[in-house]
Amino acid sequence: MKAKSALGLLLGAALICGGCPTGDPLVEGPPRVRITTSMGEFLIELDEELAPNTVQNFLQYVDEGFYDNTVFHRVIHWFIVQGGGYVSGLEAKPTHDPIASEANNGLLNVRGTIGMARSDDANSATSQFYINVADNPAFNLSATSPGYTVFGRVIEGLAVVDQIAAVPTETRGNYSDVPIEDVVLLTAKSELGARVLAPSWETYLEGVQYGVQSALRDALVQLLERLISG
Repeated sequence: MKAKSALGLLLGAALICGGCPTGDPLVEGPPRVRITTSMGEFLIELDEELAPNTVQNFLQYVDEGFYDNTVFHRVIHWFIVQGGGYVSGLEAKPTHDPIASEANNGLLNVRGTIGMARSDDANSATSQFYINVADNPAFNLSATSPGYTVFGRVIEGLAVVDQIAAVPTETRGNYSDVPIEDVVLLTAKSELGARVLAPSWETYLEGVQYGVQSALRDALVQLLERLISG
């Protein structure tokens, strides 16, 4: 059962059950990063459970302010938007050491997901990231490819990403698909994830959903009968 439907039963469960889980029924959800650009903003939710090292690496750059005032240096309509490595003029920023690939985490390169850019070496990702504007199965881990690590998804503002992907581009030296006019990543800021149902409560409500609903219904009927009878 999804957290939203479980929350609807939470109050009733807490009132009538004797073996409910203890502790806060709501916990902090996955971390998020809000990206503000010269064309608007979008919000990314990160999957630290399936891509822990990649998320930690990305958040380190975010918290250091590394991405602020960088540019999206490669954009291709209905393909990808890529940034996180250059400032205006395609001047590369110094990065931390590369990280190991987590492309085997089961997350796929579908529209709206964010992944780590890299060179031909599967374990060469540093700061650059890309956002899939379309489904890109060729980026997934396969028998013939080490794949690219997906570590989150855009949950708000995907239309802004689409707009960035559609800007006119040109070739500059060794770089292709560069926006003619800079699309600037102004700020990248960490945000707390939305509160979600604690795992213990999620499990509990999955097991007692029918009983809780029945008890609430019976209690409501008894209350209405008392009100009607005066």
